[in-house]
Amino acid sequence: MNATNKTARVAGVLYFLMVFAGLFSLMYVPGKLIVRANATETANNILAHQALVRTDLAVGLISSVLFLLVALALYQLLKDVNRRYASLMVILVFIQLPQAFVTQLLQLGALELVRGADFLSAIDKPQRDTLAMLCLHLNGKSAVLSEFFWGLWLFPLGMLVFRSGFLPRFLGVWLIINGVAYVAMSLTGLFLPQCADAVYKIAIPALLGELVLTLWLLIMGARRMPLAHSGLVD
Repeated sequence: MNATNKTARVAGVLYFLMVFAGLFSLMYVPGKLIVRANATETANNILAHQALVRTDLAVGLISSVLFLLVALALYQLLKDVNRRYASLMVILVFIQLPQAFVTQLLQLGALELVRGADFLSAIDKPQRDTLAMLCLHLNGKSAVLSEFFWGLWLFPLGMLVFRSGFLPRFLGVWLIINGVAYVAMSLTGLFLPQCADAVYKIAIPALLGELVLTLWLLIMGARRMPLAHSGLVD
C-alpha cells in the first residue's frame, strides 16, 4: 500500500469514528433526554440517565479531538494539491473547536443543576429544572452555530478533492454542496427557526456527502497523484 493510500484510509477511519460519534450526540442522546416545553420531565430524564449524559460528554470531547485529527490527516493527504486550501481547511476546524467545548460545558451545567448540589440549595427545584432546560436549549443553539463552521471547512476540502486527481471529482462537488447545506441550516436555525425543519428535509441528500467521502476513503483509498497534477502545488 503506497503512502497516499495509507493516509487516505487513516483519514477514512478517523472520519468514520467522528461521524459515528456525531450521530450519537446529535440524534440518539437528545431523543432520550429532552422533552420539548417540559423542563420537569427533561430534568427527570437527565437524573434517570446520568450515565448516558456523562457518556455523551466524553463522546463530545473525543469527537472534537477526532475532528482535529481528521483535518490533519486530510491535510497530509491533500497538502500537495494546494497548500493554501489545505491550510484554510485546518484553520476553519481550529476556529470551531473552542465553541464545541463550550457546548460540552453547557451540557455539564444542565447535569449539575438537576442533581442539585449543596451550593444550589437556595434555588427551588422548578427553577433549577428551568435553568437546566435553558442550558440544553443553548446547547442546541450552539450545535446550530457549529453547523456554520461544519459547512465552511467543506468548501476548501471540496476544492481539494475536486482537484486532487486521486479522488473522484463528483465527491468534491458533493462536499461543496454539503457545505452549502450546513451553512443554510445554520443560518435558518439561528434566524428563521420556524423554517429549520423544512430546510433540514431539503438538505438531507446533500448531507450525505461527508459519509460518501468517508466510505470512499475506507473502501477505495486513493491512487497516487498523476504527474499531470504536479502543477497544482502551491
